[in-house]
Amino acid sequence: MNTPTRRTVPFESQGGLAAVVNELTAEICELYLADQVPWVVGYSGGKDSTAVLQLVWLALQGLEPHQRTKPVYVISTDTLVENPVVAAWVTQSLETMRQAAQKQQLPIQPNRLVPDVKDTFWVGLIGKGYPAPRPKFRWCTERLKIKPSNSFIRQVVHDHGEAILVLGIRKAESQARARVMERHEKRRVRDRLSPNGNLPNSLVYSPIESWSNDEVWTFLMQQPNPWGHPNKDLLTMYQGASSDGECPLVVDNTTPSCGDSRFGCWTCTLVDKDKSMSAMIQNDEEKEWMLPLLELRDELDAPDDSHLRDFRKMNGTIQLFHDRNVPGPYTQRARGEWLRKLLNAQTWIRKNAPEHVRGIELITMDELHEIRRIWVFEKHEVEDSLPQIYKQETGEEFPGGPLDQHLAVAADEVELLRAVCDGDDLHFETMRELLAVERKFRTMTRRSGLFEALEKAIKKGYYTDAEDAVDLAKRNQQNKVAPTLIGLDEESTDAPA
Repeated sequence: MNTPTRRTVPFESQGGLAAVVNELTAEICELYLADQVPWVVGYSGGKDSTAVLQLVWLALQGLEPHQRTKPVYVISTDTLVENPVVAAWVTQSLETMRQAAQKQQLPIQPNRLVPDVKDTFWVGLIGKGYPAPRPKFRWCTERLKIKPSNSFIRQVVHDHGEAILVLGIRKAESQARARVMERHEKRRVRDRLSPNGNLPNSLVYSPIESWSNDEVWTFLMQQPNPWGHPNKDLLTMYQGASSDGECPLVVDNTTPSCGDSRFGCWTCTLVDKDKSMSAMIQNDEEKEWMLPLLELRDELDAPDDSHLRDFRKMNGTIQLFHDRNVPGPYTQRARGEWLRKLLNAQTWIRKNAPEHVRGIELITMDELHEIRRIWVFEKHEVEDSLPQIYKQETGEEFPGGPLDQHLAVAADEVELLRAVCDGDDLHFETMRELLAVERKFRTMTRRSGLFEALEKAIKKGYYTDAEDAVDLAKRNQQNKVAPTLIGLDEESTDAPA
């Protein structure tokens, strides 16, 4: 006989929602007025960061205008590959927030942060050839998320000496998060303020650290959004990202909450499957336009992509692991194909998606220019194929002038060079790079470093093929200890110097 489980009532043990909100807003006011250290509120557009920002907003509303003396920076990091629905929600929310803060005379300053063009996902993957991220090669998080926010926070610290980060982190998110938060609690320098291990001169304040998922949703549904962006729309977005389309707020301990939905980059290959995007497409016919994104993401997540990657690392070396070669970056052909598929998806969406998303930009023009620069001047791919790919996939001319005057080999001479190499791609790539190196040093007053650069290019293309390269690497590994040479002993010989 099953005993029914008693439903947990949010905030029951703390005296109810109103009591909790009053206590937290009073605490926020006290911390805000305690010093002149500016605040930086992290806002992702999700439920936790929305709840924290609402609490801060409510607290500031309760202060007299002359007491609102220090800025509250709201930062939202757009990786440029966010789930498009969430990205649109956050962008719209930030603009609504900006207008409301001005109207209500609050010192809240929303900021949308993006990674530098050299650090974006597509410049890394298509431009430089980094393979799709994996748990052991997680090159994306630092570049896309951490660097933009840390750069902003460091600037605030530089300008003001200190900063307090207000974050929507909660112990209930995961056991790992709870352990980290509890460890920082022991080092608190002031009530509720923990040190930040990554950024000096900054403290962390987490007002909802003890809340459960259901308590977060209860607060959002019962407390009107103070900047006028409806929380019910946020709930709808979470519902759409849950496979069953449900989002219970008051549940027993065995019932899942839609608060477990995770929004992130649509290109993310660090998870087995993009469940939120799949659920959105499944639950709403109007979101079927995201299917090309889901398909491209699944292609990036190929279990074995070694056939798409160079047998050498970027510096031309061979890396062995248990006598097996570890492949390097994507080949020129693979990078070109990824660009084609991305532009094709963007073109299809612009033609077939609902009107409000037809201006979508899956890859920015700045990224395309940077990818073109990397291909031509760093990878010495003098064919300069990006404008041609762009025109074939979009039907439009690429807005960039020709690069012939900067190239070692003109575009119309590339095929002649390839013919001379008689189908040997490795030989062709080596000759192409040698010509590019010589062209680079030709205009220099001092040509110091030319021979080293030429030697590096020759070593990179020294092999007959991949099998020859691996065999040589194995032989070198076996001969790591050089044999003692039999010859003259410096101490015993009396030969003249």
